[in-house]
Amino acid sequence: MLLFQVLDDKRECLVIYCEGELKEKYDSSQLTHTWSPTRHFTGIKEYANIWCGAKSLNEVCPEILRERWDHLNKKAKAYLNSFQQAKINLNDVCFYDLVPKKFLLDFYEIKNQISQSVFENYEKPQNYEFLHDLTIFLKKIESRNLNLKIESLDLTDKKVRNSIGKVRNCPSNIVYDPWVTATGRLTTKKNSFPILTLNKELRPVLHPRNDLFVELDFNAAELRVLFALLKQDQPKDDIHMWISKNIFESKYDRDATKKKVFAWLYNPKARNKKLNSYLNREKILENYYKNGYVTTPFNRKIAVEEEKAINYMVQSTTSDLFLTSAIKIDKMLKNKKSKIAFCVHDSLVIDFAKGEKALISELAKIFSQTKFGILKTSVSIGKNYGSMRKI
Repeated sequence: MLLFQVLDDKRECLVIYCEGELKEKYDSSQLTHTWSPTRHFTGIKEYANIWCGAKSLNEVCPEILRERWDHLNKKAKAYLNSFQQAKINLNDVCFYDLVPKKFLLDFYEIKNQISQSVFENYEKPQNYEFLHDLTIFLKKIESRNLNLKIESLDLTDKKVRNSIGKVRNCPSNIVYDPWVTATGRLTTKKNSFPILTLNKELRPVLHPRNDLFVELDFNAAELRVLFALLKQDQPKDDIHMWISKNIFESKYDRDATKKKVFAWLYNPKARNKKLNSYLNREKILENYYKNGYVTTPFNRKIAVEEEKAINYMVQSTTSDLFLTSAIKIDKMLKNKKSKIAFCVHDSLVIDFAKGEKALISELAKIFSQTKFGILKTSVSIGKNYGSMRKI
């Protein structure tokens, strides 16, 4: 193990603390363990922050180090506050040039010791590799500024005028948080562009930096996961239309079918003879719910009361299924001009370069290949996020 901490990871300020020293020159291939990923240090094998489920340094600090950590942490905050008051932009300077070397050595040594304690005393999560790849994937998205064009919004639309404050003067990058929800579904942090709650009328504000957006989206992802968990064959067609025809005997149209299915699926007290006879929800409890926990096919173990167990199981599995496919696409786009722009629930949006259009069919194919077999995938394109159309 070679444990280190990053002092500043702006490309012109790359310095680490390792083996009792501050180092500008180091062999990055030898660095193996640290607290958490940063922009230019995303190839590390083990991150203590992921081992402990994204708990803070304060939460995992051993009692023997508590007094010293509290003292140094308060001192670090005091330095940062003084920089803010002096209106120093830390994007323009190297952090370690602004504080005494002795403080840096003390602060990053104790950070090393806390990280070491996590590796020694916490059990590595069963889904660590996935969480590792997910964290790196989200860091990449965070590092990319969005191309926001307020002038693209239709200000004659009253809804736009009433909601434009949501995107005016807001951050231009997306900071996802994969740790807040019990199921692992993504949320965004306060200092993020509000992509997950963006009103439909505001979507045209988002433009690609390349030529167009390409969106990959599973057809009815949660229902397809339900079929998979129950070991039922996946319908090849639109799943809502399939249920309408094969379970409800075409009694309801697609929208009515969709409403009935979700009202039944996520309400354990709801009863629907036709759905119950074909999709026995109780089997999920029998197979995946034990001693107050659901354990998903993606090795998440979630504490939940029985009445919410099916909900948690389906939503968590769906989220990890989607994110696993998204990570595959991100790896495929390595060294390409096209990059992932963002993801919204179960859809992935790529900032696409026209010169790489031959990739689209291959990306859709790889995205659709999942742990549960090939899932029907929709592809949409648009000049901005508000003009997406299926192809």
